[in-house]
Amino acid sequence: MQSKEAIGMVISNKMDKTITVAVKTKISHKKYSKIISKTNKYYAHDINNECNIGDVVQIKETRPISKNKRWILIKKII
Repeated sequence: MQSKEAIGMVISNKMDKTITVAVKTKISHKKYSKIISKTNKYYAHDINNECNIGDVVQIKETRPISKNKRWILIKKII
């Protein structure tokens, strides 16, 4: 099984070693065929507290780190 990866924007870095990342995806509505923008929020593990709000980052799915954290920061893109 391959790990999932996603690119998103940091919307919160108030927690210690944790960032909240908003990942936007575009999906097609089944009935109306209109393109809809869907947003998912993920908690990601940021070991060095290096990310700030507004940064674009790449995250990867991993084993559960805490109650809600199942993603880890791979790299900062911008």
